[in-house]
Amino acid sequence: MRSYLDFEKPVAELEAKLEELKALGDRDGAVAISEDVARLEAKAAAALAELYAGLTPWQKTQVARHPQRPHFVDYCAGLIEEFQPLAGDRVFGEDEAVVGGFGRFRGRPVCVIGQEKGANTEARIRHNFGMAKPEGYRKAVRLMGLAGRFGLPVLTFVDTAGAYPGIEAEERGQAEAIARSTEACLGLPTPNVTVVIGEGGSGGAIALATANTVLMLEHAIYSVISPEGAASILWRDAGRAQDAATAMKITAQDLLRLGVIDGIVPEPTGGAHRDGQAAIRATGEAIAAALEPLSSLDADALRDRRAQKFLEIGRSL
Repeated sequence: MRSYLDFEKPVAELEAKLEELKALGDRDGAVAISEDVARLEAKAAAALAELYAGLTPWQKTQVARHPQRPHFVDYCAGLIEEFQPLAGDRVFGEDEAVVGGFGRFRGRPVCVIGQEKGANTEARIRHNFGMAKPEGYRKAVRLMGLAGRFGLPVLTFVDTAGAYPGIEAEERGQAEAIARSTEACLGLPTPNVTVVIGEGGSGGAIALATANTVLMLEHAIYSVISPEGAASILWRDAGRAQDAATAMKITAQDLLRLGVIDGIVPEPTGGAHRDGQAAIRATGEAIAAALEPLSSLDADALRDRRAQKFLEIGRSL
């Protein structure tokens, strides 16, 4: 069953009427309603396209958090063949908020790491809503080390509200783990490509996103803090999250213009949650296009380009 966001109410009403009309036609085949169905389908599609052509930053935030949006495990299943997950950080334990391993992307061996939020209540609890603890980032460092040793490109998929802020995470060195993961990304001797598929929240995201090429889905967001958190700090009112979302420039379009990311992956009309397979295919095409020019570079050139890319952010503003 499709879940609608608050601002999608006009489209929801049209599609509900459409379903009623189709059900009526199924019950009484003699009723000639095909033209009415076609007309209503066209009206609903036009309304959806118009709505999504002008989303505000806050509306994009809601889309990025949509519960039916494809998650990392969906992208992994759709893009990676022979995927073999690896578990544990060899220091403390396993963190299922970060899923990673090795497989083949279009026949090429790769290392794949992603943050997984979970698609239902049980999975969300198991994956801690995609909020990694230190062992999750240390697992990522371990996998990147193996990828560098064997000359494999690294693909990372970012989808997290941020690193887990609990006391136990801080006790086990959360800040250092994030810093070490960022360092591992910067030091990789092989190409790395990141895709922000939903939320890219703070250091929890950058720990996996310090890549040669950073891509974002069209309606994803990427920010130093959540809009609600920023509103609480700036105005002491989380209810002003909409204002914060606009001021923070968290959309893919804003971040491409500012030079923070390198490309935008188009989503199906109505968002990735309406056609997950189409979104996954488009992401695969974008990753393949990003990897191609990086494949001919040696380790030093890859590191230099990566470092220079992040040093240049903000200098031309």
